[in-house]
Amino acid sequence: MAAYVIAEVNVTNPKLYDEYRKLVPATLEKYGGRFAVRGGTVESKEGGWAPARFVVLEFPTLELARKWYHSPEYAPALALRHKAASTRLILVEGV
Repeated sequence: MAAYVIAEVNVTNPKLYDEYRKLVPATLEKYGGRFAVRGGTVESKEGGWAPARFVVLEFPTLELARKWYHSPEYAPALALRHKAASTRLILVEGV
């Protein structure tokens, strides 16, 4: 069953975040991940939720999403993101 990494990102250091963005794609391939949403226009409809930046990654399974997030390949990028942005992030199984 497909799984998704869903993140609301508030970039606080654009220069560092740009470095992060360059690192992520190479970390996804081994785990079967791909970008479904990467930035783009957000149109708020209900509840007052209006994230500045929204990212959705798709993986074949929840286990692969977990493995990617905790992987040695992603670790340097994750550390960089923690310096460059505040993020709310979840992993969720699809249908």
